[in-house]
Amino acid sequence: MTAPDGARLSTYVHTPRGLADDAPTVVLAHGWVLTYRSWLPVVRLLADRGDVRVVAWDQRGHGASTYAGGSLRPRGESIRALGDDLATVVDAVVPAASSLVLGGHSMGGMTVMAFAGRHPEVFADRVRRVLLASTAIGGLRGPGLPFERRVMALAARVPGRPSRLMSTRSARRQFGTVAAAADVAATRAMLGAARLGTYGTYYGALMDHDESEAASVLAQVPVTVVVGTRDILTPRTLGERIAEAVPGAELQVIEGVGHMTPYEVPDQLAAALTP
Repeated sequence: MTAPDGARLSTYVHTPRGLADDAPTVVLAHGWVLTYRSWLPVVRLLADRGDVRVVAWDQRGHGASTYAGGSLRPRGESIRALGDDLATVVDAVVPAASSLVLGGHSMGGMTVMAFAGRHPEVFADRVRRVLLASTAIGGLRGPGLPFERRVMALAARVPGRPSRLMSTRSARRQFGTVAAAADVAATRAMLGAARLGTYGTYYGALMDHDESEAASVLAQVPVTVVVGTRDILTPRTLGERIAEAVPGAELQVIEGVGHMTPYEVPDQLAAALTP
């Protein structure tokens, strides 16, 4: 599908045979330099239920999706633009009679929060439940390396992909104490296939992200916040900050789990997405 600014968003829909238009739809937003495939363990569990429609998409600049005008070059991307893309996806593929359950992992959780802040009337009218996994409402600082922002700003203008530089060890660091080899390999493949420009441009967007003002909109529905104790990218303190900011939010802290919760605890995430 095509966003209003011409970005082409590669979108995937699972609809069980015979599902009514007014059945709920679960919409899943993936994380930074990943693709919709990072949600597949959860999608399979939801598909087995047979009573919900599942939608996932490659966020702009990720996977098979482009930036504005169909370009592969970023142009000062923002998390709020990703929230608008979520609205575009919903308008294009979700029946008007269907209620929404929104799930976001990492940057995808920020996408969901931006959607709530940018489209509060749609959120209030259609959304019934929200899952925010391994994410932050604001306050990201990165590893704090010297000149980090400058390096990432440069990467935003560089072509190519880091596939040869992405090691199994680097991908394994995204997980907690236990990780299946196939899940680590899938994560390594996604991280290695992402364009350097996508790494660079969204690094700045992540550091600038702050959706604290959307907390009151999110509080209109049940919100589940999931974070692992071994998450080095969006640590427990950031999950606690979301739960404190959003009245009524349920915080689930999972011992030994890292950042890749859709792979590590798909059953728990699927349960949180149950309408």
